[in-house]
Amino acid sequence: MKKSREELEKQCAEAKVKVEQYQHRGQRYENRIRYYTEGERKKRNHRLITRGGAVESIAPKVRGMSERAFFLLMEKVFSLPEVAALVSQATDQQEGG
Repeated sequence: MKKSREELEKQCAEAKVKVEQYQHRGQRYENRIRYYTEGERKKRNHRLITRGGAVESIAPKVRGMSERAFFLLMEKVFSLPEVAALVSQATDQQEGG
């Protein structure tokens, strides 16, 4: 059973598309491996931390606190005159450029 030239060309085109799909999938897997093994994940997570996460990274003892206890602590911390002055100074610098 011989195939016509058109059928063979169609099969060839389909095969090329599949090869491109497999190459793309392979690249995604390589990227994922690099993400997990070369620290790319750590860099990304660092960029995505919230302000609360930033506080946890500076003061690891707060990690075990409940959300309510953490919020109350932050209220106390930010009500201190020294902290209020530092926050004010930092925000003034950002607004000023």
